[in-house]
Amino acid sequence: MQYACDHVHLRSRDAVKAGAFYVETFGAREVKRVGDAPVQRVVLDLGGLTVFIEQAPAETTPAAPTPCLGLEHIGLRVADIEAAMADLTARGVPVRTGITQRAPDLRIAFVEGPDGALIEILERKAA
Repeated sequence: MQYACDHVHLRSRDAVKAGAFYVETFGAREVKRVGDAPVQRVVLDLGGLTVFIEQAPAETTPAAPTPCLGLEHIGLRVADIEAAMADLTARGVPVRTGITQRAPDLRIAFVEGPDGALIEILERKAA
């Protein structure tokens, strides 16, 4: 059996606003919107990854604080982590943890997206 990644599914109190964050901040491309006002789902292409952002009903509970079990974060790879973090900071994106060296070829940082989504920014270099 062979498996391939199809999509990541997020829920948001404001799917349109959350979608705009990923478009404006990370260069995602909005592919389509499903449903009328209010929109049911915004579909994005984020660097080749399909992201569904579902409009969550009011009674939907917030995400568990990290670290947590289950899907914890999305990782976005960049060529220059210093430049990426400077850009994100200048845009007012909340930084959870600054740049740390995790291995000789890996540096990471974490920022916060809409609805508390944890987003890892990582730079991998040839070892």
